[in-house]
Amino acid sequence: MKRPTIADIARRAGVSKGAVSYALNGQPGVSEATRQRILAIAEEIGFTPNSAARALSGATANAVGLALRRPARILGLEPFFMELISGVEAELSARSYALTLQVVADPEAEIAVYRRWWGERRVDGVLLCDLRIDDRRVPVLEQLQLPAVVIGGPGHTGGLASVWADDAAALAEAVEYLVALGHRRIARVGGLPELLHTEIRTRAFTDACARLGLSEAVTVACDYTGEQGGRATRRLLSAARRPTAIVYDNDVMAIAGLAAAHELGLAVPGDLSIVAWDDSPLCRLVHPSLTALGRDIPAYGAHAARALLAVIAGDQVGAYQHDTPHLKPRGSTAPPR
Repeated sequence: MKRPTIADIARRAGVSKGAVSYALNGQPGVSEATRQRILAIAEEIGFTPNSAARALSGATANAVGLALRRPARILGLEPFFMELISGVEAELSARSYALTLQVVADPEAEIAVYRRWWGERRVDGVLLCDLRIDDRRVPVLEQLQLPAVVIGGPGHTGGLASVWADDAAALAEAVEYLVALGHRRIARVGGLPELLHTEIRTRAFTDACARLGLSEAVTVACDYTGEQGGRATRRLLSAARRPTAIVYDNDVMAIAGLAAAHELGLAVPGDLSIVAWDDSPLCRLVHPSLTALGRDIPAYGAHAARALLAVIAGDQVGAYQHDTPHLKPRGSTAPPR
């Protein structure tokens, strides 16, 4: 797709290019109704006044965009994204690139951000996180021909480059470890069900439990917050046949689960074993320290940034499998009583 121009707006609005210029620059010469129609068309096709000057200059933005669809208050609590961004930023700053971060509320807002960045030449490429199954953002980025790298997979990335890790193998390792300790009632507090990596983990958890002969495996969907993680834990531990081990989809929910177990008078790991995803300093600061599935998240982000810079440079980049997360046993897991 070519970037929108004043001529495109004039053609759609049925006015002259001069009238479009007046409307966009807030100058007299057009009626208010015409001005509003022109501004609406400009927004619809992704045009802003400064995009014309950038298009003429042919200059690059020397910036990479990252739009995250989650409340800013939650983003600040998630060590995973802070570590991922630190790895991205370290790689970009070494190449004199900046990172443009935008928090959005919904899919439509995120797609609008990509169109605006593309129309204004605000960024040279984007990183796409929280991949969904049949993700609507993928065909939009392909249509715009905006360089992009998906952090996630495998699959569902269309023709875009991607960097991903084998979450299924990591989840299976955690379940096998708990079974080897003697656990037979294992539950999982998962993340947002519409995310591809959540679907992959849920399927891997179900398959591993079935393969190992566990008939009481259950997954509860949450939103990664401590509030929901604690609530799900209390519900699981209040059941007639409560689980003796729980696997959490992030560290924040696992820490909330640890607190919930203590509130109910249960000892960790004596009465309940806990495993967290995304090993972080938080996992080592609580007592007992949490057994966790860990990987080098800054290195993960740095590799994604290098891949995107290669795409921006015109190189052919495919799918790259990063290191698989591995279990780091600590004090929160033990054989059940």
